[in-house]
Amino acid sequence: MESSMELTVHHHGTPHSFPLSNSATLQDLAAAIEGILNIPVANQKLLIAPKPGMQKAPFPPTALTDILPLDSPRFKITLLGSPAKAIADLHEQATSERKRQETRASALATARKNQPTASRSRGINTLSNGSNNYTFHRLLPLNYLPNPDRSLQFLTRLRDDAGIRAAMAKHKFSVPLLTEMNPAEHTTSESRTLGLNRNKGEVIELRLRTDAYDGYRDYRTIRKTLCHELAHCVFGPHDRDFWDLTAQIEREVEAGDWKSGGNRLTGQEFYNPGDWERVQSGEDEYVDECGWTGGEFVLGGLRDGNRDSGGTESRREILARAAEERLKKEGKKETQDDGR
Repeated sequence: MESSMELTVHHHGTPHSFPLSNSATLQDLAAAIEGILNIPVANQKLLIAPKPGMQKAPFPPTALTDILPLDSPRFKITLLGSPAKAIADLHEQATSERKRQETRASALATARKNQPTASRSRGINTLSNGSNNYTFHRLLPLNYLPNPDRSLQFLTRLRDDAGIRAAMAKHKFSVPLLTEMNPAEHTTSESRTLGLNRNKGEVIELRLRTDAYDGYRDYRTIRKTLCHELAHCVFGPHDRDFWDLTAQIEREVEAGDWKSGGNRLTGQEFYNPGDWERVQSGEDEYVDECGWTGGEFVLGGLRDGNRDSGGTESRREILARAAEERLKKEGKKETQDDGR
C-alpha cells in the first residue's frame, strides 16, 4: 500500500486535517479542500509558512513533499477563501437589492415626471437633480456581532457625511449596499484588511470594529478607507490613475464636510499612498487587494498567476515576502541568543 501523510490546514482559526498520499500534489490538496470545506479551488489561496509563501489557483502539479517545509518547526498552512454558498448568497442579496433600487428609481422618475411644474420649483435643493440616487441605498450591520445598533449608527453617519455625499454626487457613485466587515474573517497572522469593494461598487465593506469587538475604530480613518473603496468603483488596480482619483475624492470629502468647516489643518495632501502600505505599530494593515470581484480578490499587477508588463508585485506576494523576512530575523535573533 502507498504510504500516506496527514496535513493540517487552518481556515478562520480552525484547523482541518486532510489525509493524503505521499505522492499527492498541490492540486490534490486543493481538491480535497473543496470536497470537505466546499470552497471552490478557484477561490482558494494557501499561505505556506515559512516557505514558499502564498500559493493561488491554478495550483501547479507539484508534489507536496517537494514544496512543503514539513520538517520546519514553524510549518503552517493557512487557507484564505470563502465557501461557494456564502459567495452565492451575497451575489443573490446584491442582485435583489439592485433590482429593488431600480424599481424604486423608476417609480420616482415617473412620479417626478407627473409632478406639476409649479411644485417642482418650491423649496431649496442643495443637491443636483437625481443626486439623491448617488448614495448608499442600504446599510447592513452584522446582527450576529455585539451591538449591531451602534454599527448601524456608524454606517448611517458615513452615508450622511456631508463630504461623502458631495463626492458621491459629483462622481455619480450609486452603491446598493454598505456593510461592516467582521474583523475575524479578514484578519490573519500576517495582515488585516480595512475595506473591500465588490464588482466596482456593488457592495462596499468596511472594518468598523476593533479586533477584540470591544470598540470602534477612528471615524476619520474609516472615512479615509471609504474614499479608497469609492475610487475602486472606477479603477481596480492600485495604479497611478487610482491613487490620483483617491486623492481627489479625499480632497472633495474634506472640502464638502461643511459640518467641520471644510478647512484643512495643514497644506499637505490628505493621503500618502505609502502610508497605506506601511506597517503600523508592528501590525500589517492594508486597505484591500485592488477590489473584490465575483468572490475573488483581483490582485493588482497579476494576470493568470504571472506579473504583468508593469512588473508590479501583488499584495499577497509582498505580505508573503515580509513574513519570510520576519521569520529570518527571528531565526537570527534566536541564534544570537543561543550563542551568548
